[in-house]
Amino acid sequence: MMATCPICRRHPADDKYKPFCSKRCADVDLQRWFTGGYVLPDSGGDVPTDDPEED
Repeated sequence: MMATCPICRRHPADDKYKPFCSKRCADVDLQRWFTGGYVLPDSGGDVPTDDPEED
């Protein structure tokens, strides 16, 4: 079974652009990284700091 492209899900992955099927799909993925499309949701917890004056 051949893996399909994770972007378009229509074409098998091309060895030149693996795991994508084309330069276009590779560029779409890169654009999603640059614009924050793959951001993990915030857990809602406070981030601890080492600054004692902030308490």
